[in-house]
Amino acid sequence: MPAKKVCIVGSGNWGSAIAKIVGHNAKGSNRFDPIVNMWVFEEMIDGKKLTEIINTEHENVKYLPGHKLPKNVVAVPEITEAVKGASVLIFVIPHQFIGRLCDQMKPHITQGTIGISLIKGIDEGPEGLKLISDIIREKLEIEVSVLMGANIANEVADEKFCETTIGAKNEANGHIFKELLQTPNFRITVVQESDTVELCGALKNIVAVGAGFCDGLGFGDNTKAASCGVADLITTCYGGRNRKVAEAFAKTSKSIEELEAEMLNGQKLQGPQTSAEVFKILKKRDMINKFPLFASVYQICFEGKAVQEFITCLQNHPEHM
Repeated sequence: MPAKKVCIVGSGNWGSAIAKIVGHNAKGSNRFDPIVNMWVFEEMIDGKKLTEIINTEHENVKYLPGHKLPKNVVAVPEITEAVKGASVLIFVIPHQFIGRLCDQMKPHITQGTIGISLIKGIDEGPEGLKLISDIIREKLEIEVSVLMGANIANEVADEKFCETTIGAKNEANGHIFKELLQTPNFRITVVQESDTVELCGALKNIVAVGAGFCDGLGFGDNTKAASCGVADLITTCYGGRNRKVAEAFAKTSKSIEELEAEMLNGQKLQGPQTSAEVFKILKKRDMINKFPLFASVYQICFEGKAVQEFITCLQNHPEHM
């Protein structure tokens, strides 16, 4: 079998943490080509191109400072160039950019290519909810698995122990991705319930925004726990960027957009955007009353509802009794 060429589509905080693992694993395996391309949205940092900094200093100084990337990870600014010859694609970009990027990639995708999405978001399709993996599947006509878990990027990059789940409808592909992505400190379970895994990864970001509101309003951990679930959800509600920005939103009079620009150094939030897509679907299906948490997060982020009303929204709903 010829060695599989890997391309990482995205290079933010999470993409760079994954590049650290993938670069290391590809170098030590016969199954993968040792050179891993990483598509980088080109930016100027102190007068130098970000791709040039990564390729000379082997560090993503903007999105994952303080961590050296393996030298076999090569930053490529053109998406068409990055995916050339790749038969394994790892998608790790903000979900709002996926459609446009897939359109640019399509002419360069070879038969037998497989993909995995690490993107925690959903889209609104004509029939209702649309998974990001489905957008990739349809646009590129390839098999797509997903990886979702309680994985805060900096902790993964620091090689702190954590677990994650790969959802792969095709079991053989799941094991290829496990070989490429698992380390002693990044433990992977492969399951076939791919859609469920992806849905949980997306929806928990909305809950994390609610958890941030609780923190910003000065409520205790019991209040926050009342709006949380398990593993990925809990981690996000205590440590993630969605929670952090939502806390600042509750404490200041600034908009989500302003805070995102101020606090995240170019990274994007997924929670508010996901809440907007979910809200449209709930409205269409006349199900807003069944999901008070999702609805109130959306209304606070986008419709000017007072953040102080967040808990009231939940208290007044029979579904929460």
